[in-house]
Amino acid sequence: MRGRWLGLLGFGLAMGSAPVWAQEDEVARRFGTLAGVTQVSLSPDGAKLAFIAPNKGQANDLYVVDIADGATPRRILRASGDPEMLSWCRWATDARLICQVGGRQKYGADIYGFTTLVSVDSAGGDVRTLSTRRGANALGLDLRGGSVIDWQPGPVGSVLVMRSHVREANRESASLIVKDDEGMGVDLMDATSGAIKVVEKPRRDAVEYITDGKGKVRIMGTQGQKGQTGYDSGLIRYFFKSGQGGDWQTLSAVNVLTNEGFDPVTVDAATDRAIGFAKVDGRLAVSSVRLDGTGRGDILFRHPEVDVDGLVRVGRERRVVGATYATDRRKMVTTDTKVAAMAGALSKALGGREVYFLDASADESQWLVWAGSDVDAGRYYRYTPAAKQLRPLLEERPMLADQTLSPVKAIQYPAADGTMIPGYLTLPPGRTDAKGLPAIVMPHGGPSSRDEWGFDWLSQYFAARGFAVVQPNYRGSSGYGDQWYQNNGFQSWRTAIGDVSDAGRWLVKEGADPAKLSIVGWSYGGYAALQSGVVAPDLFRSIVAIAPVTDLAELKLEADKYTSGSITRDFIGSGPHVREGSPAQNAAKIAVPVLMFHGTLDQNVDIEQARMMKRALTASGKSVELVEYPGLAHSLTDGDARTAMLGRITTFLSR
Repeated sequence: MRGRWLGLLGFGLAMGSAPVWAQEDEVARRFGTLAGVTQVSLSPDGAKLAFIAPNKGQANDLYVVDIADGATPRRILRASGDPEMLSWCRWATDARLICQVGGRQKYGADIYGFTTLVSVDSAGGDVRTLSTRRGANALGLDLRGGSVIDWQPGPVGSVLVMRSHVREANRESASLIVKDDEGMGVDLMDATSGAIKVVEKPRRDAVEYITDGKGKVRIMGTQGQKGQTGYDSGLIRYFFKSGQGGDWQTLSAVNVLTNEGFDPVTVDAATDRAIGFAKVDGRLAVSSVRLDGTGRGDILFRHPEVDVDGLVRVGRERRVVGATYATDRRKMVTTDTKVAAMAGALSKALGGREVYFLDASADESQWLVWAGSDVDAGRYYRYTPAAKQLRPLLEERPMLADQTLSPVKAIQYPAADGTMIPGYLTLPPGRTDAKGLPAIVMPHGGPSSRDEWGFDWLSQYFAARGFAVVQPNYRGSSGYGDQWYQNNGFQSWRTAIGDVSDAGRWLVKEGADPAKLSIVGWSYGGYAALQSGVVAPDLFRSIVAIAPVTDLAELKLEADKYTSGSITRDFIGSGPHVREGSPAQNAAKIAVPVLMFHGTLDQNVDIEQARMMKRALTASGKSVELVEYPGLAHSLTDGDARTAMLGRITTFLSR
């Protein structure tokens, strides 16, 4: 049964729910079907696996399986997908798991996200809500269910949980307040009974707590309001306690827009220091600050060209053993010789695939490993170092098991001002150049993001359909430091969109068919696709925009509904670029057909953005289609919807 659990399970789910139109397009169905597993956890004894797999629509299920020959996965929990979905599940003990359930729901005309913590035993019984229950007399709305911040704080079977609280009034008597707790606090919780002991009393402005992995809360992050506006401040302030306890002392402040300041992630109890990120010469570096009140810090690792933006954390206490960064590929550096040796040996044994350590047994005799590459969507393994045994467990995308995938090549191309822009080129299987091919420029979302080398279901689909695909890391992308990021992809849209358009010109110079050059983007990528049609109307022959931003002024107005509204307004900025950089305000300049897709429950980018664009294009006599997906959010997490979308895009691009 090795390696077949998800292969059989995923195939059964996909075939059972595939409608007729999906069966008519096998390639679209293979790529549009959601990943067969979205999250995995290894039990403390290393003998059992828990994993989350999709079901029909947006529903998903939690499975548990003994890692033994002949064992069959057992479904123990289901989320309906309307509106709740399982975000993650992890073993708290060998017999019990804790899960976060999340989703989005409309309250009036506004969309809000919510989370809830629940626990369940490994047989699927005794389901308990761990988040603070809201009474009918609640005086406010706080939809944050909380999270587990320490999985082994000392007492057997206990976890440290950060939970939100809302004040309550007694509406049935003259008594005013019956519950004063408000904001985020920390409790030591028995994972089985749900019994708690208060560790940190709730604070209204608290947004984060960080432990030392051994049961002590050492750092607290707070975010106050911007004056009396009711909007969140743009600063997160961090405080620490000494190892002996006492009062909170100032540690650092982080600007959420610029990332300036020391941003703590964890605490190393052995050296009594916070480890996190801080900028050095405009690029993120791994840094530490001593928790002794001196404020003295050290730069632990930096890179001269790119941000060092990830920590390597292993074991149930998630101790830090290294850092990661991405140049043309993501790389790992580690100070733990054991982890380094394991990673090197496993990568070599698996043909050079990237290797990540996801979980481990309590004694670290068993490790949960993920490995994948550009031509391998990924597999999960259990590794036993003492026996040098690597046991296959799950395939991430079993629907692609027999699909030939394309190598992804790192490239650079010149922008109009001569700057070399990094990106990735994916060609159809068996092709070594783009000569004569239809081609697609596919800018990433964000814009505070970047593309990386590896498997990408969307670019691989288009390559399988015969397209050459370029994914540019245009200026305005994150990961390359402040100079490259500029003032973000909205305020510096002319540079960002210029780089995106130049990717299309490079493809044509490489021999791609200029009459079959298109642009496809999601989120900010959809914005970039539409705005490229504004500034370079003769370059692309068709535009596909998925969940796009189309009007920056409207985006600022939409943000006013949320406490983060002030931060969003500052991110977009003010000035002529707001109108000039809005595709919906310049729709008359677009000269080619436009196809858009958008979910009606999109909290990231309201569907009104796409509807506004459609109205503007229609008023200008342009060719435009908008496909709306009721009840779907920004990522369109529904295999049938994605399959249909891929098929419709292919037909549109082939006109």
